[in-house]
Amino acid sequence: MAEELNLNEMLKIRREKLSKLQEMDKDPFKVEKYDLTHHSIDIKDNFEELEGKEVSIAGRLMSKRVQGKASFVDIQDQDGRIQCYVRKDRIGEEDYDLFVTYDIGDIVGIKGEVFKTKKEEISVKANEVKLLSKSLQILPEKFHGLKDPDLRYRQRYVDLIVNPEVKKAFLIRNKATKAIKEYLDNRGYLEVDTPILNTIAGGASAKPFITHHNTLDIDMYLRIANELYLKRLIVGGFEKVYEMGRMFRNEGMSIKHNPEYTCIELYEAYADYKDMMEMTENIVAYAAQNALGTTKINYQGTEIDFTPPWNRMTMQEAVKQYAGVDFDEIKTDEEAVKIAKEKGLEIKPEMTRGHVINDLFEEYAEKHLIQPTFITHHPVEVSPLAKRNPEDPSITNRFEAFVNTWEIANAFSELNDPIDQRGRFMAQLRQRELGDDEAHMLDEDFLNALEVGLPPTGGLGIGIDRVMMLLTNSSSIRDVILFPTMKPIVDKAENTEE
Repeated sequence: MAEELNLNEMLKIRREKLSKLQEMDKDPFKVEKYDLTHHSIDIKDNFEELEGKEVSIAGRLMSKRVQGKASFVDIQDQDGRIQCYVRKDRIGEEDYDLFVTYDIGDIVGIKGEVFKTKKEEISVKANEVKLLSKSLQILPEKFHGLKDPDLRYRQRYVDLIVNPEVKKAFLIRNKATKAIKEYLDNRGYLEVDTPILNTIAGGASAKPFITHHNTLDIDMYLRIANELYLKRLIVGGFEKVYEMGRMFRNEGMSIKHNPEYTCIELYEAYADYKDMMEMTENIVAYAAQNALGTTKINYQGTEIDFTPPWNRMTMQEAVKQYAGVDFDEIKTDEEAVKIAKEKGLEIKPEMTRGHVINDLFEEYAEKHLIQPTFITHHPVEVSPLAKRNPEDPSITNRFEAFVNTWEIANAFSELNDPIDQRGRFMAQLRQRELGDDEAHMLDEDFLNALEVGLPPTGGLGIGIDRVMMLLTNSSSIRDVILFPTMKPIVDKAENTEE
C-alpha cells in the first residue's frame, strides 16, 4: 500500500511539473517540430569528422546525474544512447534550473558540440536543451526493467524503450522480410494485394473470423488464406505473383499460434512442387544470410542449418520410420482405421486411409523433424487444392517444410482440373456437414476461373512469424509480433456487484 501511495505521489508530481511549465508558457505539448541533424550512431561512427562541431539530437531522457552546476544525461534515440554534458554556464541559469526538474522518460532536444570526456566517452556538450514532450508515467526501474511477459506484450511501447534486445529482434525481422521480397522481385515476381474481407473463407482448412457488412447486409470473413485470389491472377495471365500480409484464423493460441499472423504466398505458372521446394529453401537461406550474415543459427540451444539442399522424406516414409506402420501393406480404409484404434488415435466420421496416414504423421513423426526437412506426397483427403500424383492418385504432389518440429511452409503442384476440384470441394462440404468447421467452403467463382483455364502452376505459402522466431531465437510468436493479440484486462471494480 505504501509503495502504491508513493507511486501515485510521483505521478502527481509529474503532472504538477507540467502545470508549472504551462503557467510559464513553456508547454512542451505545443512543440510541433524539432530539427535533427544527427542520431546517436551517426555521431559515434563519425566522431573524427564531427569532433568540435555542433549537432542537434533528440530522444528520451534515460538517466540523469546532477552534480551542482553541471549534469550528465543519457539520451536514447532510435539507434541507441549517447551521453550529453549539460552546464549551467553554457545553457543559462533559467534553462538549467528547468532542466534539472526534467524526469526520466521525458523527450528532449539538445544542440551542442561533439567531444570526448576524460573517460574517452563520445558525448555532446549542450548549448541548448529543449523539452519536447513530458512523460506523465514512470518507466520501469533500470536494473529490474519490464520483465513480466504479459505486460511487455500489452505495453510494447515501454518494452521497446527499456529492453533494447526487443528492438533488435524487430530490426532482424525487417531485414529478413525485405530480403524475401528482394529475392522474389529479382526473379520476376509481381507483388500484389488481394482482399482481406471475403464472402467465402477459402484457400485453407481453418475456422474464420466472421463480420457483417451493414450496407450489403451480408456476413463476411477475414481471409484465412489468399491462395484462391492469387491463382485467379495466374488464370488472368500473370505468371509469377506473391503477396505478404496478414491472415486471420479463429483458432487456438500458443507459443507458435496468434489469431492474426503474417504469411507469404507465391504462385508460378509452368512450375511444380519440386520448383517450390528449391524456392522455399533458397528464400529462407537468403533471408537468414541477409539478416544474420549466416545460414547456420542456434535456436534455444539447438544448432540449425538452413543451407540448401534440405532433407526430403515422403509422409509414408516418415510414418514407417517414426510410427512403425508400413502403409504399402495397408490398402483399405478398414485396415487403416483398425491401426488408428490400436495407436490410440481419435476416430472421426468418414475416416479414410489417407486421414490415418496424416494423423499418424502428426502424432509420431513431427516431433522428430528438427533440421529443415521437406515432407512430401500428402494423402489427397487432406490436400483439397493439390494436384494428384500421376503414379499414385491417392497422394498429392505436395510438401510441408518442417524446422524445429514446426511446419513453416506448405506447397504443391496446384490442382487445375476443375472437375476434380469440384469433387474435392463437395467432399469438404460433407465434412462440414459432419461438424468439421475448418473444412473448405464451395467457391463457385474459383471453379469458374479453373474452367477458364489455370496453367500448370506451383504454389507456396511460408509462415513468416515462425521463420522470424527461428532467426531471432525467440521462444514465443508474441516476441516477433509487435502487437500480439491479448485478452483485455477487465477492471475488477467493474465486475463487482454493488
